[in-house]
Amino acid sequence: MRSLHGAALFAAFGLGASAALAQGAGDSAGTPPEPVQTCRVCHGIDGVGTNPMIPNIGGQSAEYLSKQLQDFRAARREDPQMTIIAQDLTDEDIKALSDWYASITATYTLPE
Repeated sequence: MRSLHGAALFAAFGLGASAALAQGAGDSAGTPPEPVQTCRVCHGIDGVGTNPMIPNIGGQSAEYLSKQLQDFRAARREDPQMTIIAQDLTDEDIKALSDWYASITATYTLPE
């Protein structure tokens, strides 16, 4: 089994992402927080990128995901979409998204 590290995190957020994130990090029945519905456009609800250029983020540590979003927000890391998206995220927003995607168990099948 191997882990894949992504270069970017959550693309395709709408302008209302921060307000939606404030609703919480999902529920105990496995329902994702509202903004994951937007993130899934590129990263999938399970954190698997929808094309080879989109990183797989499901199963990454919450600390890693949080750090990347904080770096995009502070412009210490740049990406045409993510830098803009992260500007409006609060610390609570970043925690909710990081916790959701970190809670996914990622498995990979190696070629034979």
